[in-house]
Amino acid sequence: MAETSFEKRETFVQIPGNPEPDGAELIWFKGIGGRQLRACVAPSTATKPRGTAIICPGRTEFIEKYFETARDLQARGFALVILDWPGQGLSDRLLDDPAKGHIDRFETFMGALANGLEALNDRLPRPYVSVAHSMGGAIALATIAQKLVRVEAAAFSAPMWGLPINAAVRYLVWAMRVMGKSGDYARQPGPAETFETNIVTHDEARWQLQRDLVDAAPELELGPVTWGWLGASINILNQTRKPALLRDIDVPVFVASAEQEQLVDNRAHARTAKYLPNCEHITIAGARHEILMETDEIRTQFWDGFDQLLVRASI
Repeated sequence: MAETSFEKRETFVQIPGNPEPDGAELIWFKGIGGRQLRACVAPSTATKPRGTAIICPGRTEFIEKYFETARDLQARGFALVILDWPGQGLSDRLLDDPAKGHIDRFETFMGALANGLEALNDRLPRPYVSVAHSMGGAIALATIAQKLVRVEAAAFSAPMWGLPINAAVRYLVWAMRVMGKSGDYARQPGPAETFETNIVTHDEARWQLQRDLVDAAPELELGPVTWGWLGASINILNQTRKPALLRDIDVPVFVASAEQEQLVDNRAHARTAKYLPNCEHITIAGARHEILMETDEIRTQFWDGFDQLLVRASI
């Protein structure tokens, strides 16, 4: 299966009302197999940097969607880095059909994170704090647990630590991959989502942001997942649910679950948090999946927990 490369942009996708973080710079670096991967790096705006926040977006997401979160972190004194994962954003896509949400294995994501941080090491002051959402939470947890990246604290927004998939679906995923169908859609694209039908946020302006960015740069768009993505997700979730691996994560952790979650399995958050030695886990009432793209009231509860995480980590 061929990969798809987009024209290499030297500027961010810009739309009104979504300013870049102060001093933001677009960086391209090489991933596994020579893939072109995109990152955003921005300095701390504080006289003395507090450290670096590593923003790990979720599936279908991309750098520009996290500019508001990045500015929130700069206001707290952090430099920051945001990645476009292999296969999404404007990083090289992994199939000849760029709309397919595909990955061969999560080690490809994890390698991109580790390689990107290594390539940018001299630009990123310590300590490191990861801020990971949804699929980014699965990537960050696995990368930290396997000690590919050393962070001093980790915050998770609705992390993908479990999926609502039953045994029959798991068997179907296995069978489709065995039959060489990894690159096929697991679900065909459907009608475009509207704000009224969305299940990720109550905030219409923040919901609209992703649509406006895709309208400005249609190559940002990503469709439903493939059987390969589902299989890779099941594999990494099986690996990172092991108690011994979780007990070995010795940094302070903050986990925020969304009460109105419909995409990931909230029960996995409680199971995982139970084995993490230094973890605060909250459920935010009324929140949908994209907590960082929710209403101001809901976002404030996440940031309150994040600020307490920094206290616990002495950052």
